[in-house]
Amino acid sequence: MWVSNWVGRGIRSFIGSAKVGGWIWSGVDGEAGRWHEDVVVFGLTAMAGLALAATLVISTRRGRLRSPWSQRKRKHPLTRHQWNNFFTFDGKLRDGGIKFLKKARTAGIDPSIRPEVWPFLLGVYDLRSSRAERIVIQAQKRKIYEKLRRRCWQLLNHGDENGNEQESPFSGTLDHIVHKESGTPDRVIVEDDENSIADDTESSFSESSIEEEAGSIRISSPATRLTKIASSIGEIPKSPQRTENFTTWQRIMRLDAIRANDEWRNYNPSQAEVSRDNAVEFATCVGLKDYEHLEPCRIHHAARLVAILEAYALYDPEIGYCQGMSDLLSPILTVIEDDPEAFWCFFGFMQKARHNFRLDEVGIRRQLNIVSKIIKSKDSDLYRHLEKLQAEDCFFVYRMVVVVFRRELTLEQTLCLWEVMWADQAAIRAGIGKSAWGRIRLRAPPTDDLLLYAIAASVLQKRKLIIEKYNSMDEIYRECNSMAGQLDIWKLLDDAHDLVVSLHDKIE
Repeated sequence: MWVSNWVGRGIRSFIGSAKVGGWIWSGVDGEAGRWHEDVVVFGLTAMAGLALAATLVISTRRGRLRSPWSQRKRKHPLTRHQWNNFFTFDGKLRDGGIKFLKKARTAGIDPSIRPEVWPFLLGVYDLRSSRAERIVIQAQKRKIYEKLRRRCWQLLNHGDENGNEQESPFSGTLDHIVHKESGTPDRVIVEDDENSIADDTESSFSESSIEEEAGSIRISSPATRLTKIASSIGEIPKSPQRTENFTTWQRIMRLDAIRANDEWRNYNPSQAEVSRDNAVEFATCVGLKDYEHLEPCRIHHAARLVAILEAYALYDPEIGYCQGMSDLLSPILTVIEDDPEAFWCFFGFMQKARHNFRLDEVGIRRQLNIVSKIIKSKDSDLYRHLEKLQAEDCFFVYRMVVVVFRRELTLEQTLCLWEVMWADQAAIRAGIGKSAWGRIRLRAPPTDDLLLYAIAASVLQKRKLIIEKYNSMDEIYRECNSMAGQLDIWKLLDDAHDLVVSLHDKIE
């Protein structure tokens, strides 16, 4: 009889009042409940009681691992009020940003505060920095960006007919050209000392990485560290080969910028309010051509793309520019209206994404191999079918990897996926979620490869179609490329979460 009471208490605490067939469980507070139908009482065997208890325990454990992205309608993104409350009086994030990252990675970010939040997710500002430290870093980074733009101008204008270099319009802040009508608030500008520029043609990317820890600049001595980065920029490259490469990159990025779509206009209509005179002036400064057929806002957007992509190509000459990088930058420009800050956000994004554009494709092959491992571990039948088609290398998701799902998702879906992905990467940089306690609290450990789990999830969602109807890799490739606009981003993240929970120990 004690077994019946014990199981009864478990059921009562779990479901309160329940009915199974004609049997009803009832009880009065403070008293043991009973199973009865009219005046019928039954007993349970010990084996049945233990089985039921085990079921309750398993159900509870499964509940703890529920995806943070399931039942999306019950969640609300990070709001302005919550964001402000995460900071102390001196502008530091409370608890090192743990609660902020947990909220960002499980619910996303309200569009109105993305310009303020993204620099933290992308490592522009350290999660432990104060307001005063960020002002210093912002000024230093703006100075570096403006030096890069002056170099781009010098490369564009090798000199007038008498051999004299033309004066760069980027001698000070770019705001007078780029944001004349945008209403962007004034920023701190650091006086430029041309004598401090070193004649150094080594890769500034590697230089800037030396003083970084876990992908973000330490805050202990921002002026020293960023001055060292600035000194690595140097003068115009002396190598003819490097100048030739830069000229090639310029030609390609200008074509890509002109062809960029205008999906961003619906997201940020204020960026469409630019006069043709200002748009043409900016386009001229960056050497944009063949833009006469475009509306002023698209000319302006294309010029911003070129300005930042040129600066990045100089800052990271090992990668330079490859087609597809404009796809990654355009959404950032849609959110971040200040070009220097947009540049550094893009740089933070490229810290990981740059491997997608290496000529040796080592980074791409590594990521495709991870997608293949996830599919093999999760669905052996699908993997065997891919092997039969000689498609087990998952080359059919190549585009998804290179441009980080940008062409398969709408702009808003892209922003949601990226900021969740960035929050995971920021959590790893901050050392959050590595302990068992952290994993339980976060429900799933943060991963550097959330994108790859999401890509695998999108393929697994099509498993039946692939197995039953597709007999070549080309057919699968076309199916993946036709996913544009058909994916549910929160279902995708939900499925990706399940893969992370079950497979991360095997994959990572």
